[in-house]
Amino acid sequence: MHFLLALVVTTVPLDTATFAGGCFWSMERAFDQVPGVVSATVGYTGGTLPHPSYEQVSTGQTGHLESVQVVYDPRKISYDRLVDAFWHDIDPTQADGQFCDHGPEYHTAIFYRDTAQHRIAAASRRALEGRFHQPIATEIRPTTPFYAAEEYHQHYYRKNPVRYGMYRVACGRDQRLRNIWGADAPATEERTSMHDTKRATRAAAVADPSAVSGDAARGHRAAVPQ
Repeated sequence: MHFLLALVVTTVPLDTATFAGGCFWSMERAFDQVPGVVSATVGYTGGTLPHPSYEQVSTGQTGHLESVQVVYDPRKISYDRLVDAFWHDIDPTQADGQFCDHGPEYHTAIFYRDTAQHRIAAASRRALEGRFHQPIATEIRPTTPFYAAEEYHQHYYRKNPVRYGMYRVACGRDQRLRNIWGADAPATEERTSMHDTKRATRAAAVADPSAVSGDAARGHRAAVPQ
């Protein structure tokens, strides 16, 4: 009997959640820090063009949103806690994109996979309408095929900490999140890591000014390797 119970516990399958929260580099970074998340993959979903490229999505004409697909262990974190983490890392009232990134590919959405996810996402959206007393721009949509983004986009914030740090600071994401969520904004330790990135950025600027050119700070598209 104990063996059977252990077998059941150890074979609980992983689950998947998909969110669009503007810049997918930042959303991947946010979910990488959530205990219980096994992996986060950036990509494109919501449109009709199969296997789109970043350049195609950036035109704003494919219907795809920059998204992150989160694989998680439901024994360690629930779907409603993932949804809560998502809300607290975006501006749910911004309709034209997120922070300094504007355009349809930066719109926000929660893509549900089944009725349980739909119910949780919809209820959380209604709760935010009551909190903010204004329209919530984030859509609740059924899942569509998810296409992983190019490899250089995967964990971009780790591979290119200086360029990502310049982009994030210039975009004003952290300050805006504090303005929106106050004490409920992302945890202090996350902001501490950004201070570390800022220090690294300043050091890199002294050592090699070209490493932190203005393009890296002017927006998501401008920071992408050419």
